[in-house]
Amino acid sequence: MRDYVKLTDRDNVAVVTHDVAKGVEIMPGLPLRDDIPQAHKFALVDIPKDGEIIRYGVVLGYALDEIKQGSWINEHMLRLPVSPSLDNMPWGTNIVTNLPEPPVKTFMGYKNPDGFYAGTRNILGIQTTVQCVQGVLNVAVEKIKRELLPKYPNVDDVVAVNHAYGCGVAINAPNAKFPIRALRNIARHPNFGGQLMVVSLGCEKLTVDMLVGAENNTPDNVVVLQECKGYDAMINAIMNLAEKKLQVLDKRRREELPLSDLLVGMQCGGSDAFSGVSANPSAGYAADMLVKGGATVMFSEVTEVRDGVNFIAERCVSEQVRDKLASEMRWYDNYLAAEQVDRSANPAPGNKKGGLSNIVEKAMGSIAKSGTSPIVEVLSPAERPTKHGMIYAATPASDMVCGPSQLASGIGLQVFMTGRGTPYGLAAAPVIKVCSRNEMKAQWEDVIDISAGAVVTGEKTIQEVGTELFNFIIDVASGRKKPYTEQYGLHNFLCIFNPAPIT
Repeated sequence: MRDYVKLTDRDNVAVVTHDVAKGVEIMPGLPLRDDIPQAHKFALVDIPKDGEIIRYGVVLGYALDEIKQGSWINEHMLRLPVSPSLDNMPWGTNIVTNLPEPPVKTFMGYKNPDGFYAGTRNILGIQTTVQCVQGVLNVAVEKIKRELLPKYPNVDDVVAVNHAYGCGVAINAPNAKFPIRALRNIARHPNFGGQLMVVSLGCEKLTVDMLVGAENNTPDNVVVLQECKGYDAMINAIMNLAEKKLQVLDKRRREELPLSDLLVGMQCGGSDAFSGVSANPSAGYAADMLVKGGATVMFSEVTEVRDGVNFIAERCVSEQVRDKLASEMRWYDNYLAAEQVDRSANPAPGNKKGGLSNIVEKAMGSIAKSGTSPIVEVLSPAERPTKHGMIYAATPASDMVCGPSQLASGIGLQVFMTGRGTPYGLAAAPVIKVCSRNEMKAQWEDVIDISAGAVVTGEKTIQEVGTELFNFIIDVASGRKKPYTEQYGLHNFLCIFNPAPIT
């Protein structure tokens, strides 16, 4: 097993693969001056005060004080560099077309009547217009699962699409378009099979017409609780409508479909300094295979790509795509500045404990999950894609907000990379967990689906783990396998991105 990882010839730091004690000669002629925790950096050379600290071949920051060769480098020792300019970024200068060939180019999915991406699951999704109805709906859903779902074996699940939006909000504010668009698009999610079912209170600002359109606001799709005579009538109305929808969904069947009908989301959370060495590059290799096979792959998280935006621009296939990328980054810069913060607010304590010194280092590892494919489209939060290939979907970096945003864009499943570990999951789409280090898999053996830790130790290649992940993605999309989050029902609340005022 190797003791450290150096990523490029330009790097003047390396990352240890395990805890290493002070005094150990980590490489010939280089004894460590400090105890170095796993995944943390040490200096390969003397770095003067204000000198560049380089990893991934990029400047992570500048030394606040002189750093001697062999010293531990942590988050307290760097000054953050200026973000890359968004003006006139070169585009199309790194278009890679020689992508790895996938083992298969089809999967078993559910074709949808609207011609959008296929479903990977067959779910009755019950939409809500407002948080007020959540209590009643949750009781009804448990009753539906217990009494009705067993009668319809071809339906996988019943999901309440609960959220905290809908009333007490500035519904006509310009930024209200973000949560409204997200909820509208989630209602049309491919895993819901085109069956609309809405539970409304009756007095909320987010009306049924706004959520699903006036043409769908009928008793065949909507239950209004304020029109029901008491609690039992509410539950019965929801149960009766749900059974009608279940009868339709039960007729859906999987069929062999081209990968062009599959949309996969890539996300990471609880990252560490190995995320950009093992888990994310392996996911990127799988993503390149998917794109080569005709699938569409989406990656996100604005603050976690902002410091590498120039690398994304180089992969944009047109000036228009580059301009949309710059526009989304600029909007988010202004959004953060309005609250007197910047992208440096992103790294969490666990990120830092896992060796990530600042947001620049985190961004370099985060981008790796997008592989090398050309960027064919950039989306605003919760927009649906119109192109096939690699897509950048601008969303907040928060796991709990990014996930619902990608759901709204229509992902059939999500691949989630982690270094520190998180039980995060989505109810409407399966989530595959990939960890960056073997210790994480050993700690959560029955939570993590695939470990990329062998890439860190040098026992496996990115290509080997990436191919393993690709095959698992196809099996999950085809319903042959369930990731642990789906097996256990680890489903997070839908935290819809809402930058608009709350009244």
